[in-house]
Amino acid sequence: MTLRTARTGARRARSLILATVVAIAAILVGVLGHPLWTASSSLASLPTPAEPRERLEGAVPDGVTVFDDEFPAVTNIEPDLLSALRQAASDAADDEIEFYVNSGWRTPAYQDQLLQEAVSEYGSEEEAARWVATAETSPHVSGDAVDIGDDDATAWLSEYGAAYGLCQIYANEPWHYELRPEASENGCPPPYADPTEDPRMQQ
Repeated sequence: MTLRTARTGARRARSLILATVVAIAAILVGVLGHPLWTASSSLASLPTPAEPRERLEGAVPDGVTVFDDEFPAVTNIEPDLLSALRQAASDAADDEIEFYVNSGWRTPAYQDQLLQEAVSEYGSEEEAARWVATAETSPHVSGDAVDIGDDDATAWLSEYGAAYGLCQIYANEPWHYELRPEASENGCPPPYADPTEDPRMQQ
C-alpha cells in the first residue's frame, strides 16, 4: 500500500464516520422533534423550586411594595384595602415616597408563631397582646390589615391616608393600617392605645 493510498483510505473512513453521525443526528431530530443542540435551552422551562414555606405563610422579605403581586402577603390582602393602598402609593410616589410592606396577610399558623415569639420577647402573654393578636382575632389573618414600613410612608399616610380610607388603628403601632371607607368623609376614628383596647381582640 502506498502512502497516497493510505491517506485516501483514511479520508474515506473519516467521511463515512461523519456521514453516520449526521444520519443518526437527523434520525434523533425526527424522533425528538427538535435539534439536539437546543436541548439545553429546555432547562430554562423547568419548574422553579417551591417558594419557601415562610413566604407562602405570609412572611415578607425586605423591599416588597404594595405592587408586588408575587408575594402572598400582598396578593391576599383584602381587595378593597389593597386597591386603596395602591392608589395612595401611586400618589405618594409624586413625593418620592414608596409604600413597603413589612407584613400583610398571614396564615393562622404564622400568626401563632409570631404570637409565641412575642411572648418570648416580652415575657408574658399579657404584654405580648399589646403587639400581636391571636390567629382567631388578628385582622392580618383575614387580610384586613397591613404594616407599612419606612417612616416617610407612615408619616405620609398619617397626613393623607384618611382621604383613601386608610387609618392607623393603634397608637402604639404607627405602621398598622386598615381600611375605614367612611374616613374619606368623616376622618379616621381615634386610634386605640394598643390592641388590648380593641373590642375585636376580646373574642
